[in-house]
Formats: sequence, C-alpha cells, structure tokens
Amino acid sequence: MTGFEAGCAVTLVSLGLLLHAEWRGWRVGIWIFKPLASLGFLGAAWAAGARDTSYGHWVMGALVLCFWGDVLLIPTARASFLAGLVSFLLGHLAFAGAFAVRGVEWTYVGGSALAVVPVAGVALRWLWPHVEGSMRGPVVAYVFVISSMVVLAVGTFGADARAAIPIGALAFYVSDLAVARQRFVSRTFWNKVWGLPLYFGGQLILASTVR
Repeated sequence: MTGFEAGCAVTLVSLGLLLHAEWRGWRVGIWIFKPLASLGFLGAAWAAGARDTSYGHWVMGALVLCFWGDVLLIPTARASFLAGLVSFLLGHLAFAGAFAVRGVEWTYVGGSALAVVPVAGVALRWLWPHVEGSMRGPVVAYVFVISSMVVLAVGTFGADARAAIPIGALAFYVSDLAVARQRFVSRTFWNKVWGLPLYFGGQLILASTVR
C-alpha cells in the first residue's frame, strides 16, 4: 500500500466511524474520528507529492485550513461555527489560488460562471429566510468564494483536461450545502449522510491532483 492509499484508507475508515458516531450522537467519537478523517486527506496529499510543486503547496495549505475548519465545526457554539466558517472560507480561497497557479482557460471560466451564478442565487434565496441578520454578510461572502472556486476549477479543466479538479471542487461545493442546511434550516443526521461523504471524497480527489 502506498502512502497515498494509506491516507485514503484512514479517511474512508474514519468517515464510516464518524457517520456511526453522528448517528449514535456519540460526541467523543465525533471528536476522535472527524479530525482523524481530515488527517487522512492531509497524509494522502503529502504522500502524493504536495511538497514538490507550487500547486501542491497551495492545495496542502487549503487542506490544512479545511482540517481546522472541521475541528472548529465540532462544537455547537456560534463563535466556534464562525471561526470554522472563516477557516473554510480561507480554504476555498486557497483552492482557488491553487487552480489559478496551475493555469486556467478563461473561456471555460466565463462559461461556467453562467451556470454557477444562478445556482448560487438559488442557494442564497433558499437560505435567506433561515439566516439571522448578523450572519447574512458572512454567508453571502462564503457563497461568493465557493462559487469562485468551482468556476476556477472548471477553468483549470479547460487548460489541462484533468476532470478530477472540477469533480473534487464540485463535491466540496455541494457538501457545503449540507453544512448550511444543518446549521440554518434543519438539524438532522441525514444532512451528514450525504454531506460528509461528498466532503471527504472531494478532499481526497483534490489531494490526488497534486501527483
């Protein structure tokens, strides 16, 4: 088993245990398995060669920020949620920077923006009645940043035809909707059932692209 495969295995096994802990409401298990799942994708990226290129450095930085976002979203306190939101926002920005460093085809950027902007508008309209006034600014900023990340990921695909980058970015984007639904709309285990596999799967896919 390679180092990359070992990192993936740690993430996937920990993800299964995390989902079990979420279902059981086992807080200790969540504190153990969520950070462990995140350490798995950090290890996978490192083993895949993230230290060897500028693109890899940006991806590794993004994954580190996402690791801290994962930890900060475990508590239920509003301050911790805001800190986690900032960490993930910076993580998305770092991914966007990685895609820009790798190179983008701007016609693909423009074309994908025509599709992503309406989706972002629908997401905001869906969330708006459920978001308290003080959180509306951060939520708008977050939606703008994650949408920009997806648009640049598609632009990178236009430059080198590597589908893993937009696939990983899109999985990350959709998983954010599960987090938003859990925080603002309806707290239910089923948000975790589809959101967590998309998130951790997306991170592993993006980690693989540093090779």
